Amino acid sequence: MRFDLDNLPADPALLQQLVRDPAEVVERQKANLAELEALRQQLRQMQRTVFGRRSERLDADQLDLGLDDLEADIARVEAKLATDSPDTAPEPAEATEGREGRGRDWPDHLPHHDVIMEPEGLDAAAGVCPCCGDALHAAGETIARMVDYVPAQVRVLRIRRPKYACRGCGTLHQASAPDKPAAKGMATPAMQAHVITSRYCDHLPFYRQAQILARNGFPVDRSVLARWAGQACWWLETVQEELAKAVFASTKLFADDTPVPTLAPGTGRVKTGRFWAYARDDRPWQGTDPPAVVYAYTSDRKGERPAGHLRDFHGVLQVDGYAGFERLAAGNRVVLAACWSHARRRFYDLAENGSPIAAEALRRIARLHAIEERIRGRTADERRQVRQAESAPQVADLKLWLVRELPRLPGRSKLAEAIRYALGRWKALCVYLDDGRVEMDTNTVERCIRPVALSRKNSLFAGSEGGGHRWAVIASLVETCKLNGVEPYAYLRDILERMVNGYPASRVADLLPWNWKPAVNS
Repeated sequence: MRFDLDNLPADPALLQQLVRDPAEVVERQKANLAELEALRQQLRQMQRTVFGRRSERLDADQLDLGLDDLEADIARVEAKLATDSPDTAPEPAEATEGREGRGRDWPDHLPHHDVIMEPEGLDAAAGVCPCCGDALHAAGETIARMVDYVPAQVRVLRIRRPKYACRGCGTLHQASAPDKPAAKGMATPAMQAHVITSRYCDHLPFYRQAQILARNGFPVDRSVLARWAGQACWWLETVQEELAKAVFASTKLFADDTPVPTLAPGTGRVKTGRFWAYARDDRPWQGTDPPAVVYAYTSDRKGERPAGHLRDFHGVLQVDGYAGFERLAAGNRVVLAACWSHARRRFYDLAENGSPIAAEALRRIARLHAIEERIRGRTADERRQVRQAESAPQVADLKLWLVRELPRLPGRSKLAEAIRYALGRWKALCVYLDDGRVEMDTNTVERCIRPVALSRKNSLFAGSEGGGHRWAVIASLVETCKLNGVEPYAYLRDILERMVNGYPASRVADLLPWNWKPAVNS
């Protein structure tokens, strides 16, 4: 605040008020700055937990929520500081585009809308300076960019087919009726793609989508959205089947499963189904097959379920400790590779509780992971050579150490259980040493399971076994799109339009996410 020292009021009360007002502003600023520093300290602490020793105790979704809230709180305090002290606040974005926009590469495909702000009191069309009356000329401009949002628009697409009659022969000419995703359906492929992308990619249940559409002026029942999703799934099943063929034709896969609560019709209860994920990602060893994941839903977790899914698979299957996968290794068709992360987790909690033996096991496993980080992205043969030279001796020493420590422990202790778990799977844990295509852990497929868990949390349960199947079909395509850098909505909209319009079944492989090319006019 600036004072005019030549025109100060004579009233002592006014003079005191002039002094008190800036003092109050300074005190508020001090309080705001203290709050801002405290929030920034919390943010730094939460960010450290991503890489710190306690990272396994913090759920990823909870971390994101906490970071979001802290960032919002920091922005609120910064805005309050700028309001309380306008004289020291930065100029509006003429000189800079703000912290978020500085140095940003703005996407070229986004539409740009110009807002021209003329100087107050100036008639630019007249071209006359209001100060002296002389002529004005253009002297450049300052451009500031901000991100704007236009809400989604639901529109009615009217298909008009004019009729033309010939007076001579009486022939009536009219375009054929367009194909629809469903015979009596009123949703276009674009609308169906939006509904299933929102449900299976953005994890919005149908009732929430219905609420959003109602706010945009289109009241629709949740059951209608569910029918549209079912209609779309009928078309997409063929593509998902082709995706499954491609995935199971691989020679190296990851597998995992997660529970899915499912309504049991007629009982009024919820039973536990299973969602199985089979993932392929050859990028860490420069493999040529594109990354992909295919899901399958089953009503239980019997070992025959994955055996049926993998009946045509030949190669290395990397899995957790589920015994149902063991039957696949009965012949020479499948080689099971175990996961070091699952073995490590059993030692982690014990090390946190002060066990020196568990802490030493973690240190030894960490050295193996450090080697993997260094060779990630090399060829399979290079990875195998480094592992044989550096990792294999350390793994052998680790086994000898575990065998030596086990008899010294109480047989029923958690530490003894952790050691027996590792030793019981030692052959499968060592598969990666002889095969550069194999990873140390199953983190690849666990990342593919995470979106399913998020959808499960938002939806609470699958409405039926048919709902679980639809979930698996669409999630397979959505998550494979994400793995290949393909935008799911654009992909689903395009392939639905093509299939509705008679796309040949012999060319379905061209619609797989890594082969897909958007239509020129899309």
